[in-house]
Amino acid sequence: MTNRYRAFGPYLKEKFRTVVYKVNVDAGFTCPNRDGTLGVTGCIYCNNDSFRPSRCRPELSIREQIQNGIAYLSMRYKANKFLVYFQPYTNTYATVGELELLYREALLEPSVIGLAIGTRPDCIDEEKIDLLESLAEDYFILIEYGLQSVYNKSLDYMARGHDYQAFIDAVNMTTNRGIHIGAHIIVGFPTETHEEMLDMADEISSMPVEFLKIHQLQVVKGTVLEGQYIKEPFHTFSYEEYLDFLVDFVERLSPEIVLQRLFATAPDDMLIAPKWGRTRQEIIRDIEKRFIKRNAFQGSKRMCLRH
Repeated sequence: MTNRYRAFGPYLKEKFRTVVYKVNVDAGFTCPNRDGTLGVTGCIYCNNDSFRPSRCRPELSIREQIQNGIAYLSMRYKANKFLVYFQPYTNTYATVGELELLYREALLEPSVIGLAIGTRPDCIDEEKIDLLESLAEDYFILIEYGLQSVYNKSLDYMARGHDYQAFIDAVNMTTNRGIHIGAHIIVGFPTETHEEMLDMADEISSMPVEFLKIHQLQVVKGTVLEGQYIKEPFHTFSYEEYLDFLVDFVERLSPEIVLQRLFATAPDDMLIAPKWGRTRQEIIRDIEKRFIKRNAFQGSKRMCLRH
């Protein structure tokens, strides 16, 4: 267990006084970037099969998916408290009535202590925030906004379908409502310099974001980005390069932000680049070693950068 950065698992254990595991569910949502509202191909990097667990099957009901996940995690890890993670696509992309039925179904399990809801910042409104606020009176409710980048040039490049202001508006709408706010970012787009990527740590730290997932850009099969990369390859992070970048980034990040994820891990049979040839546990171990080697801590360089 690290004391060099604020990790999600220890945060949950401290808050709930027990180990809490995430149960991923697929509620059958789509995305405005796929159903024709904004586009039909999705963001250029997106292939949900590259990160969706095999137990996450939309043909099953939410309750069945949760029960299957709990059975597996209870047997393997002796877990007894769970956070239901609505993961694939845009999990607020429905009417408030439909969302309430799905969310409350997930909360029926006695061992479920809350929800994590992945969504786009342009797919939230006051009525949906009201619903989440009401659920947050009794449960841990975390909404994870797919920011991806603070730069409009990058959002345009990835065909995201919204600008950075949409994220700012969503965060402002969610703040002070009892709902925990998370963000996802992707680093490594060819539209950004190394320093611009690092500057995102300062920008995110200036906002009421409590949780953060950091992913290195991965080129995976079945995406628009795959075609672009094959036609005109661009630089992606080498393993050593990313370890140092990550330490630099986290040193500039507010120490109050909880880090849910530090890297992406697409399946080997889907991954085109970068190919690191390491397991998830090896990457976690090497990140910890790099922090120790550099005597680095989350937020240790934040204040000096402000003066």
